[in-house]
Amino acid sequence: LLFGLLLRLCVICYHLVISPDSPQSPVLEIGTDFAATCMITNTDEVTADDLYWTLSGTVVPKEQYTRINKTALSVTVPITSEKREWLLCRCKNVSAYVVLNKGRFMHGIFLTKGYRPGKPENLSCIAVQEERYISPNITCVWEAAGRQTGFVPTTYTLNVRSNIVHSPIVSVGLFPNHETLDIWVEAHNTLGKVESEHLKEEANWFVKTNPPSDVRVISERTFPTSLLINWAHPIDEVYVKLTYEIRFCPSGSQNWTYVPLVDTAKGIQSFRLQNLQPDTVYVTQVRCKNAIERGYWSNWSTNATERTPEDRPRSKPDLWKIITEDESTARQVWFICKDPVLSNGRIIRFDIKIQDHKDRVKNRSGELESIPVNRSKADPSPSQQKITILKQISLDDKKSVEVYVTAVNSVGKSPEASLVITEKVNELPTVKDLKVQRNGGQLCLEWKPPARPVSEYVVEWVSGSRIDWQREKGSTKNTVIKGSLEKFVSYTVSVYPLYSGVTGKPASKEAFLEEGVPLIGPAVKLKGKPGCNEAELVWNEIPQHSRRGFITNYTIFYTSGTKTHNITVPANTTSYTLKSLSRSTKYDTWVIASTIRGSKRGFNHSFTTLKYGTGEIEGIVVGVCLSFLFVVLLTMLLCIYKKDVIKDNFWPRIPNPGESTIGNWSPDYPLKTETPKENCLSGISVLDVDVCDGKCGSEDDKASLPLKKDKYLSEEHSSGIGGSSCMSSPRQSVSDSDEGGDMADTTASTVQYSSVVASSNGYKGQTPNFQPQQAIFSRSESTQPLLDSEENPDMLLQEGSRQSQHFSRQPSFTHTAGNEDSADPADFNQLEMEQQVLEPLDFCPLEEETTPTDGQSADGLPAALVSSYMPQLGGYRPQ
Repeated sequence: LLFGLLLRLCVICYHLVISPDSPQSPVLEIGTDFAATCMITNTDEVTADDLYWTLSGTVVPKEQYTRINKTALSVTVPITSEKREWLLCRCKNVSAYVVLNKGRFMHGIFLTKGYRPGKPENLSCIAVQEERYISPNITCVWEAAGRQTGFVPTTYTLNVRSNIVHSPIVSVGLFPNHETLDIWVEAHNTLGKVESEHLKEEANWFVKTNPPSDVRVISERTFPTSLLINWAHPIDEVYVKLTYEIRFCPSGSQNWTYVPLVDTAKGIQSFRLQNLQPDTVYVTQVRCKNAIERGYWSNWSTNATERTPEDRPRSKPDLWKIITEDESTARQVWFICKDPVLSNGRIIRFDIKIQDHKDRVKNRSGELESIPVNRSKADPSPSQQKITILKQISLDDKKSVEVYVTAVNSVGKSPEASLVITEKVNELPTVKDLKVQRNGGQLCLEWKPPARPVSEYVVEWVSGSRIDWQREKGSTKNTVIKGSLEKFVSYTVSVYPLYSGVTGKPASKEAFLEEGVPLIGPAVKLKGKPGCNEAELVWNEIPQHSRRGFITNYTIFYTSGTKTHNITVPANTTSYTLKSLSRSTKYDTWVIASTIRGSKRGFNHSFTTLKYGTGEIEGIVVGVCLSFLFVVLLTMLLCIYKKDVIKDNFWPRIPNPGESTIGNWSPDYPLKTETPKENCLSGISVLDVDVCDGKCGSEDDKASLPLKKDKYLSEEHSSGIGGSSCMSSPRQSVSDSDEGGDMADTTASTVQYSSVVASSNGYKGQTPNFQPQQAIFSRSESTQPLLDSEENPDMLLQEGSRQSQHFSRQPSFTHTAGNEDSADPADFNQLEMEQQVLEPLDFCPLEEETTPTDGQSADGLPAALVSSYMPQLGGYRPQ
């Protein structure tokens, strides 16, 4: 009735409903398929073809639909996810009625998903001891199998016999000793339930007692290799019969030794440990369990420690040596040893005997020496064996010795160890092809044995002042270093073959257990002073303890501003010369050391290159000095070769005014007959030439003649004192006209001596031309001071008048401009004859000439006159 009522209400409210066979909110198993049917009720607006399904808002594909009839549509959906979601049946918008009543055309169900419970596994239960009895509470544990979701949880129930409880702890009042218990676990949820395997065991099988109590270890001096252990039962045997297990190990070791169960299967409370190492601390533990075949062991008892009594050493001391060689001195040998492996007590001294190897052959005994050992009672572990330095000796290269050592403790002596050190030249052969490699945090060694049989090998590793070694059998070809090695530390690994105690020559290799980046970089510096184009850098090798690996190379960096250069050099290089550097430039340089793990940079070093290289300044100075010396020598040679020219230019000859004859030109002064100086004209000759006779020229010309004469005389007396007539520059000639040519520039020291004489009569009856004659101007250049007659113009005027009269009686020479060749040769002969009557004339060499004007020579005389007169003067011209 209720279902019918609900259906009628749904029919009234909705036009779509899900089939009654499907629950409204089912719990579905993940991994299965779920089917649902949607039906149309109370409407003809839609059919099954207008329906569709959605799951979590996503339209379900039509391939999963099944059309049952006109009003029913089913869908099959796979359940794959754990998420809860809605499955809805909806209708398409096929009419206005459907659109306006959309809520009536939709219906759905809410899907909850989960997993079936899994079967519990590994069920175990235990009952522990409380004080002197077994606890009545049984604790069980198991492993849950399968998966579960938070919406479908799994519940577990622990069952013991007929009691069902919902707790992993089951209380049974009193523990049922000697009874059989049936224990299992049940897992269930909405999708189903399942049971675990049943545990059916005797009750004591689940018991776990406390460890044995009051465990003690007793050492007996008469038994140095055994220890006695005593303990007490943890529970009375009435409840549980127990069996025991014992284990022991040397102190500090984790390698436990277990006593066989057959020796402790009985309910015993003591046991004696046998075959122990004397004078060794042992740690002992004991535990127990139910004596039946199966059961739970108790925890181990607390540690019980005890040292075994001492016994005399049972093995030899490990004797070895350290040899340092120096070419200047003998070999220095240190004999060292480790305690015997089976020392059986604290070593109190070593007895050492050293003898010559040849004495041994002759049965000669050496002197025995005792080396006391001060060592604490604490027993070192084998990896920390103490090394004792016994004795140091100096051994000649040509000498061999044999050493014997025994170790002594409080009980007795050890067997004797021996070692032979041979002559250096007779060292026995070494191993071949030694290889040292890293593998798994260890150093592995491999070698080829020598040709001779080897009794044993000694593998030695040295780092700085630390040394250690181990022994290997003579048949060994590879081994692993068993000592304690550190990372980033360099070791020198050596293999020594021993031939019946005689040491052979070693083979050595450098090795690192693990490499890293160097701790410090190389410290670079400059060697000497830098040059102008190069500088030598040096650096020290990184200390061994700071390398942390093999140096693969060095990289040199240097910079002079923004550009950086680098050079890589091999690891065995500690110096390098930088070349092609710039002059007078500051450089910063540093060096990087590299290993396979990385690089480390050293400190910077700065230097400045020189402006001049070594010897350049000296070369420049020497060159300049040699050049200066060459110039001086060349100048001296030139001065010697040209001394006359230099003398004439810098120290010119100045004629003596007192020797001048110019003052004697007047007839009033008697002439002095003096020999003229060579190539020097000290006087001046004045030729009196007729300017005009009565047949030519006008009266005005005659009247102007005295004026012109006065003018020339005035110019003559107005001249100053100048340079030498021989060395001075020539002056420009003075024209015969008042408006004549310009005066040329001369030196301020040049003085002109000049006079003009006019004659109205022809010379020796020659008829002068009717053309006006130009006055003849004769000059002389000299640097002589003025004469007395030149300083008194009146006297000079009178002398000029007398000279005119005097020269008027001389033959006159008429020169006509434009007719220079009209003179008669006979006149020249007459002139030559009369010249002997004239005063002696001085002449200067013809050195310089001025540019003559038309019709004139360089001396201002008519060119015809000069050209006619030059042959008579032998190459000299009158001044």
